[in-house]
Amino acid sequence: MHNLRLVLATVLLAAGSSSAFAQLEGAAVETGPVHHPVPAIQDTETPAQRAERMRWWREARFGMFIHWGLYAVPAGRWQGKQVPGNAEWIMNGASIPVADYKALAPRFDPVGFNAHDIVALARSAGMKYIIVTAKHHDGFAMFDSAADPFNVVAATPFDRDPLRELAEECRRQGIKLGFYYSQDQDYTAPGGGAYKTGDHQPPSYHWDKAQDGDFATYVHKKAIPQLRELLTHYGEFPAVIWFDTPKDMTPDLAGEIVALLNQHPNLIWNNRLGGTYEGDIRTPEQYIPPKGFPGEDWESCMTINDSWGFRADDHNFKSTETLLRSLIDAASKGGNYLLNIGPDAQGDVPPEEMQRLREIGTWMSVNGEAIYGTTATLFGPEAGSFRSNETDHDGKPKFAPAWNWRSTTSAHKIYIELLTWPGVTFHLEHVPRRVSGAYLLADPKHTPLTIVRSSEGIDIALPPKPPDPIATVLVLDTTGTGAMCCVKGAVAGADDAWRRRVPRP
Repeated sequence: MHNLRLVLATVLLAAGSSSAFAQLEGAAVETGPVHHPVPAIQDTETPAQRAERMRWWREARFGMFIHWGLYAVPAGRWQGKQVPGNAEWIMNGASIPVADYKALAPRFDPVGFNAHDIVALARSAGMKYIIVTAKHHDGFAMFDSAADPFNVVAATPFDRDPLRELAEECRRQGIKLGFYYSQDQDYTAPGGGAYKTGDHQPPSYHWDKAQDGDFATYVHKKAIPQLRELLTHYGEFPAVIWFDTPKDMTPDLAGEIVALLNQHPNLIWNNRLGGTYEGDIRTPEQYIPPKGFPGEDWESCMTINDSWGFRADDHNFKSTETLLRSLIDAASKGGNYLLNIGPDAQGDVPPEEMQRLREIGTWMSVNGEAIYGTTATLFGPEAGSFRSNETDHDGKPKFAPAWNWRSTTSAHKIYIELLTWPGVTFHLEHVPRRVSGAYLLADPKHTPLTIVRSSEGIDIALPPKPPDPIATVLVLDTTGTGAMCCVKGAVAGADDAWRRRVPRP
């Protein structure tokens, strides 16, 4: 993983792939029909078939990303110095020779790893699926691979397959499991791809002669065989294959991978395979698009601190409030939120990450109904607006988010996630459905709230203080078919106004 704005812009634009760069960033791209050498399932399925294949993913809304691998051993330091950037890119960032990097494997013995506890942590946070790094850019496989010996079973004293253990636990605990696989970049396999760092020179951007070789040979001898192993050795999993950072992937090579993916008709995969294949999911990284991507499936992946992989000196942990707001923000725009953890070299999840996930889970245990299976807001302006007098780094109008409230939708309910408590009244204009009742999701009795309708919209009476300091969910019931009931006159003032029942005809 890396910030794609920084990593891919130069490479893809230089290669004449501006549309690919925009696609990977999650920006909408206008393209004509693409002829694929091997049609993907997305090219041939009907809308109904796609809706069924994507159904569980669309309902899940919240998942766990796990970046864990050999890079957890140096943990951001090499030869006594801190290496700038994300921990999982350290081999590239520090130009570590292949032999020196492979020499880390005997030191990797993560006896603290406990698949049950990690899956239970995901469940406690309210997450519905897990994506784990099966192989990152360093080429080290975190599974038992006969295709290449540089893996956690053959090259380390650990001698266990973490992916198999995670698959077993996900099966027991009812969580979907997916695998991240770096199909293009591989710093330790001859011919594997690499991105430019420092003085690395084109066309390969390699820094060690041991990396030299033919890219197509790498794909045929390592990437495809390992993908075949991942797709066939773990029962019903993976539910998702998460590709990353294509640079050298041609349509023909990507087509060979697609032929393998097509053998698994329920599989979901993202838009980072390359070779003109768009996959199923747009993947904005470290940000949530201002308006989402209406009509498309997308997922914002984000870190809890700064680095994806474990970095010993990275203590810049986001607050639970920030993380929870990102989850709500993504869901309100019709997207999923994939939140990362980075276990250390012992296999332990940093306690700061566990604490935040459990706090999110406390909120989700009460308010998950407003996230799972919902669709995007029926409103829109509440998310913020573009500033005509201020531009972003691309020269486009800068988006200024507003953090008063967000909204998600189900068939018969509108959920209002109140991020800033409005006082004893919440006002809505131009409600797109007839509202027959309202209550707070945190109220186990669902005590009806007083509603007043006027020519200016509706006003809903609220208690003086929010039940939740981060986000309180107001539920608008839209199941009624008759005229909406309301109470005329002021609704603010009395401390118990929110408990008064709405008169029924």
